[in-house]
Amino acid sequence: MKRVIGRLVHNWPLKLAAVGLATLLYGGLVVSQSTRTLSDIVIPIDVEGAPSDGFLLTSIDPVTEIRYFAPSGTRPLSSDFEATIDLSGILPGSGSHRVPVRVTSIDARITVVGVTPSTVTIDLDRLDHKTVDVVVDHGPTPAGLELGDQSVVPGRVEVSGPATVIERVMAARASVIIQPSGIDVDQDIDLVAIDELGDAVGQVDVQPRAAHVTIPVFSDRETRTLPVNPVVIGDPAAGFEIASVTVEPPVVLVEGDADQLAELVRVDSAQIPMTGVSSDLTVEVGLALPTGVLPVGDGRISVTITLRPVTATRTFSSGVRLIGAGRGLSYALDTDRILVTIGGSIADLDRLSGTALVVDLDVTGLQPGIDSVPVTLDLPTGATLVSASPSSVSVTITGPAAPAASPSPSAGG
Repeated sequence: MKRVIGRLVHNWPLKLAAVGLATLLYGGLVVSQSTRTLSDIVIPIDVEGAPSDGFLLTSIDPVTEIRYFAPSGTRPLSSDFEATIDLSGILPGSGSHRVPVRVTSIDARITVVGVTPSTVTIDLDRLDHKTVDVVVDHGPTPAGLELGDQSVVPGRVEVSGPATVIERVMAARASVIIQPSGIDVDQDIDLVAIDELGDAVGQVDVQPRAAHVTIPVFSDRETRTLPVNPVVIGDPAAGFEIASVTVEPPVVLVEGDADQLAELVRVDSAQIPMTGVSSDLTVEVGLALPTGVLPVGDGRISVTITLRPVTATRTFSSGVRLIGAGRGLSYALDTDRILVTIGGSIADLDRLSGTALVVDLDVTGLQPGIDSVPVTLDLPTGATLVSASPSSVSVTITGPAAPAASPSPSAGG
């Protein structure tokens, strides 16, 4: 018995290793017969957990091969798999990192055992932004042409992207071409972020993406002094009207091609809205010049608009009232209605409409007889008496009746 046991434990490490190797070879044989490979595929790798202030500098290659277990007869497609990487533990700006690729199947029967590539290298930078000037590059000017002052709107834009890239951006360039035909530049131009050498910088977002560039192009440049026409639109508030419009300066110097200037007799201002305005207004505005014509100087003018109340007249029929009538006297008038015409603003006249107007006849101190008494009318502030018809009233004044005489006694009574 001891001999049998001795034979069993003799060289037991070698025997145990042989058993393990056999088991491993058997397992590998089984796996090799059960594992399948899906190759010649392209599965994009989605990024998860990226910080909001991070910017991925590197492009991520797709998954091109998947090894998996699946029941017999199962033939998955590349669309059955999803590939992701998790960046939640990576600090922006911390350099390059190797990140494992995770592939899962939407079919629970399929188990992924390996992928190519199994890891990817990523470089996560910090997202940054800053504001830079917009510069215009118009290239060489064709012979015989002359350029006026250029305008670009907006003059500054915001650029954003990786911090290491943004620090190189010095400006945003708008590139235009001056045509030999002398056509003015007046268009929206896409902007490109550039470094201090003028080279384009990639991976940068520019907002807004375009700027409006205006460059007048002259072939026969001249200047001319023209009067300014203020353009006022809209009506003032009810009850007001424009009394006067003054411009300072009344004339401006403009420049342009000779044929364009020859057609101009004046230059208009930018529109000045007056809708609903009820007080005097002074504004500074620019000029509305034709394309290719420019002001010499800043092209700003001051316009003063003076308002006044709208005035009108209305005629009313009024009664008559005596003032200062004497005790015991009787007064007879040749009319009891007077037509009065009243002037004032529309608002003041509207307030008078529907009210009982009464004209006054002042008979204070008049003695019996016939007198012509002028008409007077007490009106609210803002209204005036324009005329009255008749302007005076004939008043007949009589005293108290004399007592009747007593009959004389008869003779011999």
